[in-house]
Amino acid sequence: MGHLGALLFLLGALGALADICHIPAVDSKLVQSLGQRLLPWLDQLSPEYLNPSIYVGLRLSSLEASTKEAFYLHSLKLDYQQSLLDDDSGDLQTKPSMGQLALYMLALRANCEFIGGHKGNRLVSQLKRFLEDEKRAIGHTHQGQPHTSYYQYGLSLLALCLHQKRVHDSVVGKLLYAMEHDHHLHQGHQSVDTMAMAGLAFTCLERSNLNPSMRDRIAQAIRTVKGNILKAQTPEGPFGNIYSTPLALQLLMTSPIPEVELGTACLNARAALLASLRDGAFQNALMISQLLPVLNHKSYVDLISPDCLAPRVMLEPATVTLSQTEGPEVIQVTLTVPSVWPRYAHSIFVPAGSSLEDVLKKAEELGGFTYGTQASSSGPYLTSVMGKEVGEREFWQLIRAPDTPLLQGIADYRPKNGEVIELRLVIW
Repeated sequence: MGHLGALLFLLGALGALADICHIPAVDSKLVQSLGQRLLPWLDQLSPEYLNPSIYVGLRLSSLEASTKEAFYLHSLKLDYQQSLLDDDSGDLQTKPSMGQLALYMLALRANCEFIGGHKGNRLVSQLKRFLEDEKRAIGHTHQGQPHTSYYQYGLSLLALCLHQKRVHDSVVGKLLYAMEHDHHLHQGHQSVDTMAMAGLAFTCLERSNLNPSMRDRIAQAIRTVKGNILKAQTPEGPFGNIYSTPLALQLLMTSPIPEVELGTACLNARAALLASLRDGAFQNALMISQLLPVLNHKSYVDLISPDCLAPRVMLEPATVTLSQTEGPEVIQVTLTVPSVWPRYAHSIFVPAGSSLEDVLKKAEELGGFTYGTQASSSGPYLTSVMGKEVGEREFWQLIRAPDTPLLQGIADYRPKNGEVIELRLVIW
């Protein structure tokens, strides 16, 4: 620990002098354990489980999954090519979202591929149409809101930029205005994620010079976003929260900024990440895929010129010990839904270590409770509870009593014995 502390101090001092975040090497076993959590996902090749972010995270990490990695990319290509055929037939069920399409384009760059050809051009056109639709939804006066989110807007701009595909200045201008005026951004913890993704997109645009007439405005927006992210740091160290910190660090690592306190801010964020890693906080595949590049001193901006020949350490499956296979104890979790009538409130008994999704499944098995989910790149999210479907600008928020919003989804959060979990319908 003495050597590690000295290393953190030295690198922190260097970071402060250079006005840029430098992430010191962490325990290789911690990095390996993160990568091992992604290995099972590489075996899930059905369309509802395919997640381009997993591939991107591995390619920008110090870890390699060999033939599994290559086969996963092959499966992604087949799936997204099929989505183009389905788009011709008007099948909206299999049409990828704007964010999924953008992540797929990042995956291609992570393999040192530029999108091209007839099929590639159609993908680009589809993403540009998405952005045009979002631009119209925001409106000339900027009083509207995108159909999806400014996060997906920024991700889409980043994807097109990485493939050297220019969009009209007016499309970039919508995101610039949103960042300049904090417009519709501060909806809870996701605001840091949104700012970081926008900053990564702006950084790519600045380096690629795809919109030269907006260069000065883009450079100022980068400084503004980085400053706002630093202001969002909590006393405990994370930027926003622990799950938005990896994307924030990706941005802060990209270029110097004139902030005297940057070195200390990055040190505190690194310390918080290390503590969370040791506590096993990172279980979600999307969150892990955003963190792995940071631990390898990389960001999505590095996909402008990716190094596909860089040596990486081969991932091996985690070994299962005897204690891990022993029968778990049973815990009690109380599930409440006050947003419906009659109000639902029941105690559910599940094995220790069960996810909140396991609790919901058990409650449904017992009767008197129903729910529905939809798959997303960050895992399943609730779309209905007790027959109540979410409407426009509504979502089911997960609350740990008395009033603590959960930062993890139903597949990742693992309740402790005696906890009370509320499913609350919220309008945003």
